[in-house]
Amino acid sequence: MIFHVTLEAAEDGWVVAECPALPGCVSQGRDEKEALENIKEAITAWLWAEDQKAVMALSKHEGQKPLMVAV
Repeated sequence: MIFHVTLEAAEDGWVVAECPALPGCVSQGRDEKEALENIKEAITAWLWAEDQKAVMALSKHEGQKPLMVAV
């Protein structure tokens, strides 16, 4: 999957990376390279957390079997 991110220099010299498509998905790094590496990790964690919420919601629906789909 491809996500668009923004990079912005913070007052303390760090670079802040944000993924606008995923509310609250923000990271930072000492430079652009590190910020991009960190936002990739943050995106993965954000998606995993949202999937876990969905799994918990699905477990409340009796008679439905949750399936996994790789993209």
